[in-house]
Parts: sequence; structure tokens; C-alpha cells
Amino acid sequence: MFEGFEGGRLPAAFMSAGTSSFTEFVRSVSPELLPGRHLSAGGGTEHLTPDATTIVALTFPGGVVMAGDRRATQGNVIANRDMEKLFRADEFSAVAIAGSAGIGIELARLYQVELEHYEKMEGRALSLEGKANKLAQMVRGNLGMALQGFVVVPLLVGYDETAEVGRVFSYDAVGGRYEEHRYHSIGSGSVYAKGSLKKLFRDDMDETTAIRAALESLYDAADDDSATGGPDLHRKIFPLVDVVTEDGHRRVPTDDIARLATEVVEGRAARPDGPTAALS
Repeated sequence: MFEGFEGGRLPAAFMSAGTSSFTEFVRSVSPELLPGRHLSAGGGTEHLTPDATTIVALTFPGGVVMAGDRRATQGNVIANRDMEKLFRADEFSAVAIAGSAGIGIELARLYQVELEHYEKMEGRALSLEGKANKLAQMVRGNLGMALQGFVVVPLLVGYDETAEVGRVFSYDAVGGRYEEHRYHSIGSGSVYAKGSLKKLFRDDMDETTAIRAALESLYDAADDDSATGGPDLHRKIFPLVDVVTEDGHRRVPTDDIARLATEVVEGRAARPDGPTAALS
């Protein structure tokens, strides 16, 4: 990873205990390897990467669900139909990205290493609050690229082992961190997805019902936002869904999502606008 040092010898930074932040270590040794640093400072639309959208997250008793569509767009063109936007951060958290796809993927992967590096250096994992704050610092580090149009906005979910609840954190382009309650959505289809969750969310949902609500919200987003991809039954491309509970992080198997997504699509054939909230 680190090449071209004089005499082929590693700098002193590699030989000392150093900081528990892997990002700060890379910044001191090879800052050009950080997300966005290799891009031209002049900016320019010819270098724009595909944009990733849409992500939803919602809590349920005992955990949290996060789901994302698979489409990435570049202008009015579908750049990728099966992009992965959800990433396991560590045992009890997951992160997803919307915005400039290339930089977002780099940021998510660096965040994974950041949490692992901290745990190895300190002998313990960061608290969920600490994880949320660390991601805010990393988003703020991309501010230069964001000002040129290469915006990356992540969504972090995790299981708080102390409070024994699932939690959701959102961010703005300059690193502002906000805790969201019950549900949230980011990306170009977020307005439609969040509106869908608003009518479907219940505090007493079980895990399967929460996953179904997430899929319904992504369908609603795809119905009104051309940059969001709905379930593709012919190509067998379905949203990705992660669940985090006291048992840790897990990716919901494709077969399970395919079954639920097919039920959603078939339900829309009879009722195009989808389910509505029950009036009390």
C-alpha cells in the first residue's frame, strides 16, 4: 500500500505505537491515499463519478434494519444496476452511502479499517456514540471534495449494547451528525421513501415486518424517483438489507429478500399505491 520510501525503509511512524486512529496515521504518512485526495483540485464535471441512492433505516424492538436499492446513476444514465451501498462497519454497526459512489465506497472501507484499528490499539471497541462521532470526522475530511460537487452522505446504524436498542445516525456534507428516531432515509429518493415509512412505521414491528416496510418504502421511492432502482425480478436484482441486533450484524439472505420483494411487487399489481396506515 505504501510505496516509494527512500532507501526502501519504512518511516519511523511505522515503528511506533502511534495513534489509535488509522485515518490520522495515513494522513501523516501518505495523505494522497485518503478518499478524494487523488482527485484533481480543479474539479470539473468530466470527473464526476456515478451517484448512489437510496438508503432507508428503521428501528424495531431489539434492533435496527437498513436497506438500500442497487442503482447508481450518472446524469440521466443508469451507470450500475447492482451496486452495493451497504457495508458492515463492525460486529454491531453498519454504514451505507449516498452521493459520489467512488469516494463513498472508499470512505466506507476506510471506516471499517478505522474501527478495527482502534479496537486493536485500545483493546476495546468504540461505543456507538464514538463510532458515530468518528464517522462525522471522516465526512468532514471530505469537505474539499464536497465543495467541488463530490458529496458523500453516509447513514450509520447500530445496536447500542448499553441501552439495548437500535439507533440511526445521519450526516450532512460538512460532517454534522444527527441522531434520527424511529426511521430515516437518504439519497435522491429519500423524500418518497421517508413519506412511505411515515405511514407504515409502528413501534411494535417485528424484524420481518420492519424489513417488509423498508422494501415497500424503496418501491415507493423507485416509483417517483428515476435514480432509485426497484426490485428487478427478471434480472434477480433485489435491495440489500442489513439487520443489527444484540446478536450482531447480519446480511439478510438474498432468497429471503427475493421472496419478500416479489410479494411487494405482486401486491402493487393489485394496489399500485401500496399499503396505507390504519386509522385509529
